[in-house]
Amino acid sequence: MIVELKQTNLKAYWQLTRMHKPIGILLLLWPMYWALWIASSGSPNTLVFIVFTLGVVLMRSAGCVINDYADREVDLHVSRTKGRPIASGRVTPVEALQLFALLIVAAFLLVLSMNKLTVWLSFGGVFLAALYPFMKRYTHFPQVFLGAAFSWAVPMVFAAQTNTIPPLAWLLVIATLIWAVVYDTMYAMVDREDDLKIGVKSTAILFGKLDKVLISFFQILLLTTLIIIGQKAELGVFYFTGVFVAGLFSVYQQYLIKDRLPTKCMTAFLNNNYLGLAVFIGVLLDYTNKL
Repeated sequence: MIVELKQTNLKAYWQLTRMHKPIGILLLLWPMYWALWIASSGSPNTLVFIVFTLGVVLMRSAGCVINDYADREVDLHVSRTKGRPIASGRVTPVEALQLFALLIVAAFLLVLSMNKLTVWLSFGGVFLAALYPFMKRYTHFPQVFLGAAFSWAVPMVFAAQTNTIPPLAWLLVIATLIWAVVYDTMYAMVDREDDLKIGVKSTAILFGKLDKVLISFFQILLLTTLIIIGQKAELGVFYFTGVFVAGLFSVYQQYLIKDRLPTKCMTAFLNNNYLGLAVFIGVLLDYTNKL
């Protein structure tokens, strides 16, 4: 039973859900918070804030579980991942699926406190979260599928806050998706050599020697989209200052990946947390100044 498993293997479950590595939660939270503050004009509904914050934690954890389930054979051949709970035998595949189901049910119970539009949209979020881990076997664009999964909280939070999904929400979806391609390509650069040996696909492999150039292209596209969002949402100097700081972080990330060293690429990936935070601080200060 799931309860018995949690009692006897709590540490392995904690590691399987990556709760000890919260970077994924943060990369999901920032665009969701961008969207929530913009949708509410700086005054988010307290229940919506709590439900979506907890929902992000649960869905990211569920995504990590199903990712490790999908990669349970691949992880054995990658130096960075061979010690993961399923690959190392500390958690069985069946136990992982049980935990995934438990997390999804918990997230769904949360979303039931929202309106009908948000509830219906939640099914799309589950589909994308379950689909992404398997895409690296069939396409060189798993990062795009990750972006779709990570950006799905944006229309959901607009639906929860306003019961509508305006064009501005889809601009935020596009920005989030582009950003995910940027940081997850950096992440994929860490494992590129191992992935080439075992046949796993990624944008890092597809881009090849053009990886840094194409990442910079998507970084410029992200910043441009954020500027358009600021104009459409009639945001002011605080927001655009935040976007400018995000641009500086993008330049720093290019510096980090210049030699394609795995440790530096991982640092660049992790640095995206500060990029997302900078934009959120800009949004927060802008609306606080208007209230």
